[in-house]
Amino acid sequence: MTAKWIEAGDVPGLLRPGMTVFVAGATAEPSAAIEALKAAPEASRGVRYVGVSVPGVNNTDFSSFHEEAEVTAFFSTPATRAAVAAGRIDFLPMQYRVIYNYLANEIPIDLVLAQLPPADADGHFSQGISVDFLPAVLDKAGIVVGEFNRRQPWVKGAPTLDPARIDYAFNSDQPLPALPVPKLGESAATIGAHVAALVRDGDCIQIGIGAIPEAAMQAMGAKNDLGLHSGMVSDGLTKLINAGTMNGSQKTIDRGKHVCGGTVGSTALHDWAGRAENLLFRPVTHTHDVTVIAQIDNFFSINSALEIDLYGQLNADMLGHEQLSGTGGSVDFMRGAALAQGGKSIVALQATAARGTISRIVPTLKAETAATALRTDIDYVVTEYGARRLKSLSVEDRARALIELAAPAFRDELRDAWKTLRRR
Repeated sequence: MTAKWIEAGDVPGLLRPGMTVFVAGATAEPSAAIEALKAAPEASRGVRYVGVSVPGVNNTDFSSFHEEAEVTAFFSTPATRAAVAAGRIDFLPMQYRVIYNYLANEIPIDLVLAQLPPADADGHFSQGISVDFLPAVLDKAGIVVGEFNRRQPWVKGAPTLDPARIDYAFNSDQPLPALPVPKLGESAATIGAHVAALVRDGDCIQIGIGAIPEAAMQAMGAKNDLGLHSGMVSDGLTKLINAGTMNGSQKTIDRGKHVCGGTVGSTALHDWAGRAENLLFRPVTHTHDVTVIAQIDNFFSINSALEIDLYGQLNADMLGHEQLSGTGGSVDFMRGAALAQGGKSIVALQATAARGTISRIVPTLKAETAATALRTDIDYVVTEYGARRLKSLSVEDRARALIELAAPAFRDELRDAWKTLRRR
């Protein structure tokens, strides 16, 4: 490799005012470089940071580095929520596939910061266990800085990396961002069982992270020949793969392969990815592209939400006017599933919040709350009170179906609200 070897502390010296700096997210977050930038605030004066941070995984507020630092973000995280609300961070509501195009075609990238695994025994370099957006910026960036973390495994199924593309490199020994395996309550387990009951042998699964997805994966243990085509691989999926329940043998593309964009989960998950056979890491242009997903027969998308209204409009990223997370990739998968032969998509959510005092099924989304998914995107909805398919139902029938999925204490209130809406 012809890159110039530096120390993490040298990274701030590479930045200049007016630069746009892409910082890789998820498990590719270059944590040693970020710590160095925090320690040298003047380096961020006039610099715009852009990246796709994952809530719960990435916890850096780049706008805090310097009062003249600028940030473009596609998610609001607990660390950045106040800055997004105050307008110090420019939040862009984009689906994953559109984010990729935005990074590749619509903004200049002067410098890339990414965490990568060290070369393998034969000297080959890899893009590592989080490749989702990295290919969008690698070829166009003026400067590429690689943080080669000894703790990131070299995986067989990731895209290779041309070492000539690395301009500066340094070694690090940092824990990878990790999430604990979620604890399951009775409600999550019930919802997970309802979701799993809709999954057929041979279906190809896309699923997110959290208690309900984890419960659904646990309930799929008796299925056969499942496939995986998802934005991420999580701890629950490793159990299905190791047991042979998920083997990809029925997939119409990438047969026998488990496709994801990255790992999001525990340290044990990251280590497993370094040993796993048939695990493919692919960019968003493959994992989230509707034209790719449409080629996967019996594609089954499973995602969650904060609330859904009686028209079927879905909110998965806002609480009132506050931006809690981001639009993410769920709609990419919903629309891909709608085009796939035998495809289905599920929105799974608990019927209530705040210990049963608030219904997540509401008459209408609030005026200040933007819809994440349109009513035309919704297929199945699942709560602890059952599962209903809305896709082919009339406006009246889908409202009735959603009221049946609400907690009993709120059903009369929802019926009255719907009657009032229809009279208007």
